[in-house]
Amino acid sequence: MILINNTCISDDVAEKFFVCNLDKCKGACCVEGDMGAPLEGDEHLILDRIYEDIKPYLSPEGIKVIEERGGYESDGFDGFVTNTVGGRECVYATWNDKGILKCAIEEAYNDGKVDWKKPISCHLYPIRVTKYEAFHALNYDRWPICSPACSFGEQLNVPIYKFVREALIRAYGEEWYNRLSKAIEEKE
Repeated sequence: MILINNTCISDDVAEKFFVCNLDKCKGACCVEGDMGAPLEGDEHLILDRIYEDIKPYLSPEGIKVIEERGGYESDGFDGFVTNTVGGRECVYATWNDKGILKCAIEEAYNDGKVDWKKPISCHLYPIRVTKYEAFHALNYDRWPICSPACSFGEQLNVPIYKFVREALIRAYGEEWYNRLSKAIEEKE
C-alpha cells in the first residue's frame, strides 16, 4: 500500500499490468455492469452543457434515452450515473464499424468539439476510487471482461499506474503523480 496525501493506493495499481485491448473486449466495460458510469461532483451538469456538441456522435438509441429521460440518473445514494440504453450500454457509447463500443464524449473531445474528455470514473478505469471522510482508496478493479487488457499490458510491460497516468494527473495533479511514481520506483 502506498500513502500520498489523503490517498491510499493499492499495491496492485503499481504491480499489475493493463492496456485496453478493444479488438478483444469490444469495449465491454461500456455495456456490462448493473448501472451506467458513476459521475463525480458536477459532471452531470457538464453532460447537460455539452449535450448539443456531442449529439452528432451519439447513437440514435442513446439520443432517444437522453431526450426522454436525461443523460444521467440517481445512483440511489447521493450521486448520479449515466443512463443506459435498455439497461445495457451507456447512452454515451457508440458502436463503430468493427463492432467496438467507443465513448461519444471522448470522440467529440478528440475532434476538438468539447473541452471535457469523459467522466473521471471512466478515465481512471481500471482504478476505482472509494471516497471516505478522511481519504480516498484507489484500488484495481479486477473484471473478467478485462482479461485481454491484463495480458496485453503484461506483454507491453505497462503497469496500471502508467496506463492511467493522464487520468491520475487529472484527478490528483502532476505533483501527486510524480510522488506516486517515485514511491513505486523506490519500492522496486
